[in-house]
Amino acid sequence: MPRRVHLVGSVPLANSETVFRVAAETLGGLITRMPDGETGARGDWVQWLVHLVRDHPQFELPGGSIDYTANRSARAYYRVKSGIDPASIGFGRLGYADYARDSYAVFARLKKAGAIDPAARLLVAMPTPLAFLQVLIAPDQRAALDNAYWRAALDEVAAIVASVPAHELAIQWDTVFELLILEGARTSGIDDTRAGLLDRLRRLGEAVPRDVELGYHFCYGDMNHRHSLEPRDMGLMIDLANDLAKALPRPIAYFHMPVPRGRDDAAYFAPLARLASEASTELYLGLVHFTDGIDGARRRIAVASRYRQDFGIATECGFGRRAPETIQRLLELHAEIARDSASRRS
Repeated sequence: MPRRVHLVGSVPLANSETVFRVAAETLGGLITRMPDGETGARGDWVQWLVHLVRDHPQFELPGGSIDYTANRSARAYYRVKSGIDPASIGFGRLGYADYARDSYAVFARLKKAGAIDPAARLLVAMPTPLAFLQVLIAPDQRAALDNAYWRAALDEVAAIVASVPAHELAIQWDTVFELLILEGARTSGIDDTRAGLLDRLRRLGEAVPRDVELGYHFCYGDMNHRHSLEPRDMGLMIDLANDLAKALPRPIAYFHMPVPRGRDDAAYFAPLARLASEASTELYLGLVHFTDGIDGARRRIAVASRYRQDFGIATECGFGRRAPETIQRLLELHAEIARDSASRRS
């Protein structure tokens, strides 16, 4: 059997219908969850939420603009204006539910027309609250605004669930800063203990109804196709997945974990042997790299298979920062690798 394929989220094509059609035509039955591509304004991951603070009358941006390439200690962040109690702040609608509603209408129409597998689910990916706070909010105000953003995020999940039938929906939490904090590369000013970070991810999982699929995308960042920090091995991700599976009273449909292009060594993959998730929980390894194609993927699959046989394939992160003209070939590469792996296992 070919390996399953997972698309992490962003696919920079013209619109959701194009994403659905191209993914379905290229990947067929290899993919069971289809993102709408996070097209348009959402292409820059959590940064697109800048409208929540830029257009908010109670926030200001000292310095005038955020430079995402600047050193974090020197960068400007949004702040609540002087004299305003952060506890009084509300963020309102984030926008994910509005996009999910509109994309589902397209998704359902294409299903009815036979262009999408009837069993496929719409995948809605959302950054965890820490991502919004870390990227856009001044460090000394993150803790004070944490509850306000949590309320908005959970309201958004409820609105998504209300507009997309549960049996056709999967919700993915993009988990980046939790990993970077656990690696010692970031601090949040909220609760950086392992127990505190695990509890945050547990609460997000519990917010997703049981009949909606739940997934976690573990990530080490993707600026200019580079991680914020290179993982030493898969150990931290495996241990976090095991702890989440124990902590959650509901099933987890899948975990996605990145594999750096230069890692085809046993040391990186060895922690896979202690992954203790339920048999129903799928694992996707982000080992597909455009730059070394099928040969590089073969090397990484061969080593990973020493420690776990059953896993699907993906890229390390979404495609949002890729040139649109590379997307068709990258999707074809997924299909080729998935089927090549099947022929080598048979």
